Amino acid sequence: MLTCFGESHGRCVGVVVDGCLPGLSLSASDVQAEVDKRRPVSEVSTSRREEDKVEILSGVFNGYTTGAPICMLAWNREVESDTYEEFRWKPRPGHADFPASARYRGFNDYRGGGRFSGRITVAFVMAGAVAKKLLQGIGVEVLAHTVEVAGIGLRKEPTLDDIKVNVYRNTMRCADPDAAKAMETAVLEARSGGDSVGGVVECVALNLPVGVGEPIFDSLDADLAKALFDIPAVKGVEFGAGFGASRLRGSENNDQYALKGGQLVTLTNNAGGVLGGFSDGMPIVVRVGFKPTPSISKRQQTVNLQKRAEATLEVQGRHDVCVVPRAVPVVESMVAAVLVDHLLGLGLVKVGK
Repeated sequence: MLTCFGESHGRCVGVVVDGCLPGLSLSASDVQAEVDKRRPVSEVSTSRREEDKVEILSGVFNGYTTGAPICMLAWNREVESDTYEEFRWKPRPGHADFPASARYRGFNDYRGGGRFSGRITVAFVMAGAVAKKLLQGIGVEVLAHTVEVAGIGLRKEPTLDDIKVNVYRNTMRCADPDAAKAMETAVLEARSGGDSVGGVVECVALNLPVGVGEPIFDSLDADLAKALFDIPAVKGVEFGAGFGASRLRGSENNDQYALKGGQLVTLTNNAGGVLGGFSDGMPIVVRVGFKPTPSISKRQQTVNLQKRAEATLEVQGRHDVCVVPRAVPVVESMVAAVLVDHLLGLGLVKVGK
């Protein structure tokens, strides 16, 4: 179970991971390696440069998890809140400012978007680092990569080796270097025009045993979708052929069975590795759609809540033109966390010295 805490411009952001087995080798450097993947990349990202140095406060002793809740945090050091005073009464289009103010009767921390900022995803990645270490012990691997930005897709279908080798070698976190260059150009063009762009991250989970999940309300794909929708800016999730399956005939969409090396496999993976809420032994394939960053410097219409009058605003400050590249490790982390939760429930995760 995960509990996140902190706000964008508060003292820190962090997470409490409850339910991790005792005996897992874990250090701050293990978690730091994952958190560093989320840091801003070049001029395509925010100019806010947080160190995000991970501190583990509890749940780890002498280099191993104890079975107690693991509390981890990173302090907010680079905070500039002055520009957000205007947005206390003028909600930014595309942000959670207005519904959050209504829900919490104006007592919410509006600086930097507060708890609704993408800043909170640092905590998601911390939790994901623990989950990924647990998955390593049973050979399950989770890999995410950018497949579309500003309508620009991959030039060629990447192999698993392409994903492992290329993703963190370019600013777009894309397995196709040529597509990555075109994506970056589109992001920079949007920046120069005071605008923003969205995109799609694909995540693949390998070597998951057959039958992981629960029927109906706790199905594997439902839990994955719920966790992925908890990432700020996510507006769509699809598995396998996704919405494309609605345009296929059954004869085209069905993943037919065969034997390979004595193992039952499917000839295609339109189901994305999930049938009836359970893993079917094929790779889990899920794609996550991110909206354009709502913080843009173009003039937009809003309402002054104090004066009950229409108004305009221009969002200044340090914002990502496209959140997609920094979302890649976040998507990976959320998928890993859900898979571990299901595997722990089945007793399939084992750790120890």
